[in-house]
Amino acid sequence: MKKQFILISMLLLSLIGFAQSTLTLKDAVLNGRKFVPQGITMPQWIPGTDLYSHIIDNYQTTVIIDAKTGIETGRITAGQINDALAKGNFDIKVRGTWILEWFDEDRVSFIEKGTLYTYDRRWEVIEKQYALADGNSNVTMGNNLNAAYTVGNNVFVNWNKSGAIEQITNHNNPNIVSGQAIARSEFGITEGLFWNPEGTAIAFYEKDESAVTNYPLLDIESTPGLLQEIKYPMAGQGSEYARVGVFRKGQSKPVYLETDGQEHDQYLTNLSWSPDGKTILLAIVNRAQNHYDVVAFNTKNGKRGKTLFSVDNNKWAEPEYPAFWVSNKEFIWMSEMDSFMNLYLYNTKGEMIQKLTENAFVATEILGRDMSGDILFMATGDDARESHLFSVSLKGKQIQLTSENGYHSATIQEGGHYFIDSYSSVNVPAKDVLMSTESHSLLGLQRAISGKSIRDLDEAADPFEGTNIRKPELGSIMGPDGSILYTRSYKPFDFDPSKKYPVLVYVYGGPHAQMITNRWNGGGPLWMNEFANRGYIVFTIDNRGSAHRGTDFEQQIHRKLGTVEMEDQLAGVAYLKSLPYIDGDRMAVHGWSYGGFMTTSLMLRQPGVFKAGVAGGPVTDWKYYEVMYGERYMDRPEENIEGYASSRLHNYAQNLEGKLLLIHGTVDDVVVMQHNLSLVKAFVDEGIQMDFFPYPMHPHNVRGKDRLHLMTKVLDYVEDHINN
Repeated sequence: MKKQFILISMLLLSLIGFAQSTLTLKDAVLNGRKFVPQGITMPQWIPGTDLYSHIIDNYQTTVIIDAKTGIETGRITAGQINDALAKGNFDIKVRGTWILEWFDEDRVSFIEKGTLYTYDRRWEVIEKQYALADGNSNVTMGNNLNAAYTVGNNVFVNWNKSGAIEQITNHNNPNIVSGQAIARSEFGITEGLFWNPEGTAIAFYEKDESAVTNYPLLDIESTPGLLQEIKYPMAGQGSEYARVGVFRKGQSKPVYLETDGQEHDQYLTNLSWSPDGKTILLAIVNRAQNHYDVVAFNTKNGKRGKTLFSVDNNKWAEPEYPAFWVSNKEFIWMSEMDSFMNLYLYNTKGEMIQKLTENAFVATEILGRDMSGDILFMATGDDARESHLFSVSLKGKQIQLTSENGYHSATIQEGGHYFIDSYSSVNVPAKDVLMSTESHSLLGLQRAISGKSIRDLDEAADPFEGTNIRKPELGSIMGPDGSILYTRSYKPFDFDPSKKYPVLVYVYGGPHAQMITNRWNGGGPLWMNEFANRGYIVFTIDNRGSAHRGTDFEQQIHRKLGTVEMEDQLAGVAYLKSLPYIDGDRMAVHGWSYGGFMTTSLMLRQPGVFKAGVAGGPVTDWKYYEVMYGERYMDRPEENIEGYASSRLHNYAQNLEGKLLLIHGTVDDVVVMQHNLSLVKAFVDEGIQMDFFPYPMHPHNVRGKDRLHLMTKVLDYVEDHINN
């Protein structure tokens, strides 16, 4: 009987194992969406209402829900849009409803093939508004369906009532670029066009790159090959000169703000309009990036007003968020002046009215205001790996509105009464909850502790259920300086603690990045799960310098990139070697970009720790990197000779032990291939063998179908050499 029971049990276990879906590298890299938890998709609040929408049916249908009742009140389908287009004799079709933006309760707008349309869901009628100029990009919509955009390097506007195209700038000099992000998208700059609140005036960035050197990229798809030149300002060299233009409807030409000063050696950042449109605030950062002024400008004549306040830091001062206006006379400024990003209330006289938040954690974004006028903002909360919604009154009373552990994002209703809380954690695949900003107390406590949950909207099934995918484990260790360092480990699905496992350390390690978060799959890509199932531990540690820990933690890298980061990575290695199931003699390291710099640094400056390393797109000498990022952390090369020399990886080429593969996209315009090729030359000069693989015509990241080729190469290289 006992033997029969054992046989049946073994048969059942084998059937369960056979039925499991096996994660392949191809699925992990190219088809990962089927393993991503599916919450509600693209929620939008409809202006002026308590209605919200989201998308279903593989992006073919937009569903409209009444927040008060939870009842569906309508739908818009791609088929309805296409039927209306056909009835209106418009020779186009939409591929889905993800392109729809709500204009009011009944109408949505969308741009298709360079033309703006509106659809009225009451009458199922399409109306053509206007056609944008050919070659348009960077389209930014203002109120009243006005559009600003760029064609080439110039700014254009379509005014909705007339539909007429108006060219705002007319530069023929290829060095002058209007309407696009400046400063290589540092300082939180992601766009170059900014409508005033009424949608009647547009501000725009304009940069003159005449002083910036040209850098050649080889196009091998032409016969013969062609050199394509880009502007690339390397550390210590000439940079761009930026200014801000303002154009109002009815003007003949734009007005430029008087941002005079040491023009080539400053950055114009964090542009914001006052509610009445009379003022623009800018944070003006010096070239050394250790000082900035917040300055008010008159938008009608461009006159420079007073400097409202200044911020200094002996390492770097980096404003990243525009002012959030609470009235025409008061605004909120986000600053790290006390180490953590907090909210400060100022008036337009430059007086600090109050420090609104006193948090020893990092605020990350202001989203708006609630129905009482309190400020709604995102912050990590006490655990830097999480993200939560908070409110704070203009008197400084703060409430955390989301309470479940995890990584939250919030979609705020226009009136601030409701928000959709979307979150996940390592243990919660994805959940969406309709909540009210109205707080409630718990267990009779008088202090409000969170927002009021109204109803669950959706809770995703576990996409790892029935597969051989194991969830990662989050942890922490003590760093060399006493800091808490967060860790993440992926283990094989059939992990056996009595066995010994080799390790792949995945590293990024640079500023403005956080690898480890309490969200689904720990914030990591699926290839890590797949590789773990081959019999490896995949390990990551967020070292000093990484994001969301405050300036005391982040600024320890100043003028010595790669130093304290390596100390912390080695602390991670020591921790791994202390575990009974780790084979400390079989360890490899892999990273990309800053992670490529860290990988190569560890292989050359700490030889023998890792048997193999794969470095993608690595910085190898910081003097080859761009002005804005590089000088913030390293100063200019002539100002930090020792720091640049110690981080120059060419100086350590002779130290290589183990196997090293360097990878680079041949048209990388972020970390130019000069980094890798010059390092390869250093290896050749030293007579040291290593491996190099270029990805022809790929930029800084290898994407699309070729990413499978990349990850196959990376992981095969690790396997071939970690076990040799």
